[in-house]
Amino acid sequence: MNEIKIQELIEKQLIREVIENWALWRDAGDWERFKTVWHKDGVMMATWFQGHFEDFIKVTVEGWNKGVSILHFLGGTSIDLSGDRAVSQTKMTISQRGPVDGVLCDVVCTGRFYDFLEKRDGRWGVVLRQPIYEKDRIDPLDPSVSLKLDNDLLSQFPEGYKHLAYIQTKIGYKVKRDMPMLKGTEVQALYAKGCDWLEGKKINP
Repeated sequence: MNEIKIQELIEKQLIREVIENWALWRDAGDWERFKTVWHKDGVMMATWFQGHFEDFIKVTVEGWNKGVSILHFLGGTSIDLSGDRAVSQTKMTISQRGPVDGVLCDVVCTGRFYDFLEKRDGRWGVVLRQPIYEKDRIDPLDPSVSLKLDNDLLSQFPEGYKHLAYIQTKIGYKVKRDMPMLKGTEVQALYAKGCDWLEGKKINP
Protein backbone atom coordinates (compact mmCIF):
# COMPACT_ATOMS: atom_id res chain seq x y z
CA MET A 1 0.00 0.00 0.00
CA ASN A 2 1.49 3.34 -1.05
CA GLU A 3 1.78 6.45 1.12
CA ILE A 4 -1.05 8.29 -0.68
CA LYS A 5 -3.48 5.45 0.00
CA ILE A 6 -2.40 5.23 3.64
CA GLN A 7 -2.93 8.96 4.11
CA GLU A 8 -6.37 8.71 2.51
CA LEU A 9 -7.32 5.97 4.96
CA ILE A 10 -6.10 8.10 7.86
CA GLU A 11 -8.16 11.09 6.71
CA LYS A 12 -11.26 8.93 6.31
CA GLN A 13 -10.81 7.50 9.79
CA LEU A 14 -10.51 11.01 11.22
CA ILE A 15 -13.74 12.01 9.44
CA ARG A 16 -15.51 8.90 10.71
CA GLU A 17 -14.46 9.87 14.23
CA VAL A 18 -16.08 13.29 13.79
CA ILE A 19 -19.31 11.65 12.62
CA GLU A 20 -19.39 9.20 15.52
CA ASN A 21 -18.58 11.94 18.04
CA TRP A 22 -21.49 13.98 16.68
CA ALA A 23 -24.01 11.27 17.55
CA LEU A 24 -22.47 10.22 20.86
CA TRP A 25 -21.88 13.69 22.28
CA ARG A 26 -25.17 15.13 21.05
CA ASP A 27 -27.25 12.28 22.46
CA ALA A 28 -25.31 12.34 25.75
CA GLY A 29 -25.79 16.09 26.14
CA ASP A 30 -22.02 16.66 26.13
CA TRP A 31 -22.45 20.09 24.58
CA GLU A 32 -18.92 21.46 25.02
CA ARG A 33 -17.39 18.53 23.18
CA PHE A 34 -20.28 18.49 20.70
CA LYS A 35 -19.28 22.02 19.66
CA THR A 36 -15.86 20.73 18.57
CA VAL A 37 -17.23 18.58 15.73
CA TRP A 38 -18.34 21.74 13.90
CA HIS A 39 -16.49 24.53 12.18
CA LYS A 40 -17.49 28.01 13.32
CA ASP A 41 -19.81 28.50 10.34
CA GLY A 42 -21.39 25.05 10.67
CA VAL A 43 -25.06 24.65 9.76
CA MET A 44 -27.51 21.97 10.85
CA MET A 45 -30.52 21.06 8.76
CA ALA A 46 -33.28 18.93 10.27
CA THR A 47 -37.02 18.52 9.96
CA TRP A 48 -37.63 20.73 12.99
CA PHE A 49 -34.62 23.10 12.83
CA GLN A 50 -32.47 24.79 10.19
CA GLY A 51 -29.62 27.09 11.13
CA HIS A 52 -26.27 27.67 12.84
CA PHE A 53 -25.06 24.83 15.03
CA GLU A 54 -24.91 26.98 18.17
CA ASP A 55 -28.59 27.79 17.76
CA PHE A 56 -29.21 24.08 17.19
CA ILE A 57 -27.57 23.33 20.52
CA LYS A 58 -29.63 26.03 22.23
CA VAL A 59 -32.98 24.75 21.02
CA THR A 60 -31.97 21.13 21.59
CA VAL A 61 -31.18 21.91 25.24
CA GLU A 62 -34.51 23.69 25.53
CA GLY A 63 -36.23 20.60 24.17
CA TRP A 64 -34.30 18.36 26.57
CA ASN A 65 -35.51 20.44 29.47
CA LYS A 66 -39.09 19.97 28.27
CA GLY A 67 -38.71 16.21 27.96
CA VAL A 68 -38.15 15.93 24.19
CA SER A 69 -36.31 12.65 23.52
CA ILE A 70 -34.49 12.25 20.17
CA LEU A 71 -31.66 9.73 19.79
CA HIS A 72 -29.48 8.56 16.89
CA PHE A 73 -27.91 5.30 15.79
CA LEU A 74 -25.23 5.09 13.10
CA GLY A 75 -24.43 2.47 10.46
CA GLY A 76 -21.87 2.33 7.68
CA THR A 77 -20.17 5.38 6.17
CA SER A 78 -19.03 6.21 2.64
CA ILE A 79 -16.61 9.13 2.27
CA ASP A 80 -15.55 11.02 -0.86
CA LEU A 81 -12.35 13.02 -0.44
CA SER A 82 -11.02 15.92 -2.46
CA GLY A 83 -8.02 17.59 -0.84
CA ASP A 84 -9.19 19.34 2.32
CA ARG A 85 -12.86 18.79 1.52
CA ALA A 86 -15.05 15.74 1.93
CA VAL A 87 -18.61 14.55 1.60
CA SER A 88 -19.70 11.67 3.80
CA GLN A 89 -22.87 9.61 3.80
CA THR A 90 -23.69 7.64 6.93
CA LYS A 91 -26.61 5.26 7.39
CA MET A 92 -28.55 6.25 10.49
CA THR A 93 -31.78 6.06 12.39
CA ILE A 94 -33.47 8.88 14.25
CA SER A 95 -35.60 7.68 17.17
CA GLN A 96 -38.03 10.03 18.89
CA ARG A 97 -40.16 9.05 21.88
CA GLY A 98 -43.15 11.04 23.02
CA PRO A 99 -46.92 11.22 23.37
CA VAL A 100 -48.91 11.00 20.16
CA ASP A 101 -52.57 11.86 20.61
CA GLY A 102 -52.33 10.71 24.22
CA VAL A 103 -50.41 7.49 23.52
CA LEU A 104 -46.69 7.16 24.32
CA CYS A 105 -44.95 6.14 21.09
CA ASP A 106 -41.60 5.59 19.44
CA VAL A 107 -41.08 7.05 15.97
CA VAL A 108 -38.10 5.63 14.08
CA CYS A 109 -36.87 7.18 10.84
CA THR A 110 -34.23 5.47 8.68
CA GLY A 111 -32.01 7.49 6.40
CA ARG A 112 -28.57 8.95 5.87
CA PHE A 113 -26.56 11.83 7.25
CA TYR A 114 -25.12 13.69 4.27
CA ASP A 115 -22.26 15.79 5.60
CA PHE A 116 -20.10 18.49 4.04
CA LEU A 117 -16.76 18.53 5.86
CA GLU A 118 -13.57 20.53 5.58
CA LYS A 119 -10.09 20.27 7.07
CA ARG A 120 -9.05 23.61 8.51
CA ASP A 121 -5.88 24.17 10.51
CA GLY A 122 -5.36 20.42 10.60
CA ARG A 123 -8.84 19.61 11.93
CA TRP A 124 -11.80 18.05 10.16
CA GLY A 125 -15.16 19.59 11.04
CA VAL A 126 -18.73 19.69 9.82
CA VAL A 127 -19.68 22.67 7.66
CA LEU A 128 -23.17 21.41 6.77
CA ARG A 129 -25.22 18.42 7.87
CA GLN A 130 -28.22 17.56 5.73
CA PRO A 131 -30.10 14.38 6.65
CA ILE A 132 -31.79 12.32 3.96
CA TYR A 133 -35.06 10.83 5.21
CA GLU A 134 -35.87 7.49 3.60
CA LYS A 135 -38.71 5.85 5.55
CA ASP A 136 -40.24 5.93 9.02
CA ARG A 137 -42.77 4.24 11.27
CA ILE A 138 -44.62 4.83 14.52
CA ASP A 139 -45.25 2.26 17.28
CA PRO A 140 -47.02 2.56 20.63
CA LEU A 141 -44.82 1.46 23.53
CA ASP A 142 -47.75 -0.62 24.73
CA PRO A 143 -48.70 -2.79 21.73
CA SER A 144 -52.12 -3.45 23.23
CA VAL A 145 -53.07 0.22 22.93
CA SER A 146 -55.00 1.35 19.86
CA LEU A 147 -53.46 4.39 18.15
CA LYS A 148 -55.63 6.42 15.80
CA LEU A 149 -53.79 9.14 13.90
CA ASP A 150 -55.26 12.24 12.30
CA ASN A 151 -55.00 11.12 8.69
CA ASP A 152 -55.73 14.59 7.35
CA LEU A 153 -52.66 15.91 9.19
CA LEU A 154 -50.51 12.86 8.42
CA SER A 155 -51.20 13.13 4.70
CA GLN A 156 -49.73 16.65 4.63
CA PHE A 157 -46.21 15.38 5.29
CA PRO A 158 -43.65 13.84 2.89
CA GLU A 159 -43.60 10.05 2.71
CA GLY A 160 -40.03 9.63 3.96
CA TYR A 161 -40.63 11.28 7.32
CA LYS A 162 -44.38 11.69 7.72
CA HIS A 163 -44.60 10.04 11.15
CA LEU A 164 -41.59 11.97 12.44
CA ALA A 165 -43.17 15.17 11.16
CA TYR A 166 -46.47 14.18 12.77
CA ILE A 167 -45.07 13.79 16.29
CA GLN A 168 -42.88 16.89 15.94
CA THR A 169 -45.82 18.99 14.78
CA LYS A 170 -47.94 17.68 17.63
CA ILE A 171 -45.40 18.89 20.21
CA GLY A 172 -45.17 22.33 18.63
CA TYR A 173 -42.33 22.28 16.11
CA LYS A 174 -42.68 23.75 12.62
CA VAL A 175 -41.53 21.01 10.26
CA LYS A 176 -39.76 21.69 6.96
CA ARG A 177 -41.66 19.85 4.26
CA ASP A 178 -39.16 19.71 1.39
CA MET A 179 -36.30 17.75 2.93
CA PRO A 180 -34.37 15.26 0.76
CA MET A 181 -35.73 11.72 0.69
CA LEU A 182 -34.61 8.50 -0.99
CA LYS A 183 -35.79 9.74 -4.38
CA GLY A 184 -36.83 13.07 -5.86
CA THR A 185 -35.59 16.46 -6.96
CA GLU A 186 -34.45 17.50 -3.47
CA VAL A 187 -32.02 14.61 -3.05
CA GLN A 188 -30.71 15.02 -6.59
CA ALA A 189 -30.05 18.70 -5.86
CA LEU A 190 -28.21 17.65 -2.70
CA TYR A 191 -25.98 15.26 -4.63
CA ALA A 192 -25.19 18.05 -7.09
CA LYS A 193 -24.30 20.34 -4.19
CA GLY A 194 -21.99 17.66 -2.87
CA CYS A 195 -20.18 17.53 -6.21
CA ASP A 196 -19.83 21.31 -6.16
CA TRP A 197 -18.37 21.15 -2.67
CA LEU A 198 -15.78 18.59 -3.70
CA GLU A 199 -14.85 20.76 -6.68
CA GLY A 200 -14.06 23.64 -4.33
CA LYS A 201 -17.12 25.74 -5.09
CA LYS A 202 -19.00 27.85 -2.57
CA ILE A 203 -22.32 26.37 -1.48
CA ASN A 204 -25.34 27.66 0.36
CA PRO A 205 -27.22 25.59 2.97
